[in-house]
Amino acid sequence: MHPIFAAPGAPSVIPITFVTASSWPKLQKELDAPARAFAQASGFEPKAGRHLVLPSAEGTLTGVLFGLEDKTAGYTDPFLPGSLPSFLPAGTYRFANAPHDPRLAALAFALGAYRFSRYRKPDSKEFRLVVPDRVDAADLTRVVEGVTLARDLVNTPANDMGPAELHEAARLLAEKHGAWLEAVVGDNLLIQNFPLIHAVGRASTRPPRLIDLRWGDRKHPKVTLVGKGVCFDTGGLDLKPDSAMLIMKKDMGGAASVLALAHMIMDRGLKVSLRVLIPAVENSVSGSAFRPLDVYPSRKGLTVEIGNTDAEGRLVLADALALADEEEPDLLIDMGTLTGAARVALGPELPPFYTSDEKLAADVARCAISQRDPLWRMPLWAPYDSMLESKVADLNNVSSGSFAGSITCALFLQRFVAKAKAWAHFDVYAWTPSAKPARPEGGECQAARALYALLAERYG
Repeated sequence: MHPIFAAPGAPSVIPITFVTASSWPKLQKELDAPARAFAQASGFEPKAGRHLVLPSAEGTLTGVLFGLEDKTAGYTDPFLPGSLPSFLPAGTYRFANAPHDPRLAALAFALGAYRFSRYRKPDSKEFRLVVPDRVDAADLTRVVEGVTLARDLVNTPANDMGPAELHEAARLLAEKHGAWLEAVVGDNLLIQNFPLIHAVGRASTRPPRLIDLRWGDRKHPKVTLVGKGVCFDTGGLDLKPDSAMLIMKKDMGGAASVLALAHMIMDRGLKVSLRVLIPAVENSVSGSAFRPLDVYPSRKGLTVEIGNTDAEGRLVLADALALADEEEPDLLIDMGTLTGAARVALGPELPPFYTSDEKLAADVARCAISQRDPLWRMPLWAPYDSMLESKVADLNNVSSGSFAGSITCALFLQRFVAKAKAWAHFDVYAWTPSAKPARPEGGECQAARALYALLAERYG
């Protein structure tokens, strides 16, 4: 069980009472006289996100009141309890009554307590939460561990998180779960026919690589995850402005999220033949950098003209997807921090996903809602495919205009998937710009929790 969770019966447990505008009159009467008087004197109002720490006559902490939305309000945020660790004193807590969703509230509490502490001493406050009744503590733990892994990887600066370090993170995960791992590194990428991955990563002093993890019984359904592992993106010769480059350590967020999902799958022991492919590169500037209007072959055999060196993520994913597709997986999923167009359309909290499989699309959307892991389906709009035409190659890596950037990126990737029984592409952001309940500012794991719920349904 994760250290933040406590088993029932833990000593000195402080109750957290959830209140709404409609439940407050009754709950107020149930408080003991000193607590009721303190709440009245403090002017506590049962509004969403409001809290009140209740002291005893001796000055100790006897309980916490925390406001939630009324269900009749039409919208409730089950992650609102994730703000509790930001203001509670250290201690062990329990839910005295049920929040809107006890499992998501406990998950939110744990995720809200996350702090990235690699480079400075962590917050001295230590929290624990008694796992609510009828909530699977083991499953909650593996989800928290997965999200923590992704956040730590994304938050680590590029000087300590290059292709080799991402490779090491995958190796440690494989070792933990008894998985097989290998990698194709440097010029071996050319020998083994991964020319696009090599082209993007060759300008860096840190060799590019394709990380390949396998786990599970080969007789089980094949599930393959592909994650963009661009450990830092300068934009290449089409150099990003400083404002756009500032948080490009997060450009390996797709890789971080698929590793998080892989941990959840392996720890649960789902009946799948799992493969994880991560093209890990650094898009740098040097004399060997790939150039605008260069033309490169791909693993699939399609030639690609480089319309913009800052659209490198789709190039490395293309070779990895082509490899994955050769095995005809039952389900092929890719994730990457790919387009600013997706952020313009849907913002940082709502990643778009693309698939032509209607059943898969419906299941992803449903699990995204149930897990509070927001996702929104966007169309693989075939008429836009012509925007990727090139006069000298089979296709260009960017569209001929400035419209529909996320869609044309998905259409580009679709060219490299032909044999998979089902495929879905997720254009994630992997970053929380400003802190929200359960989501501290910084690296974020997106789509993995929803996909884990879906895979657990199908292969549990």
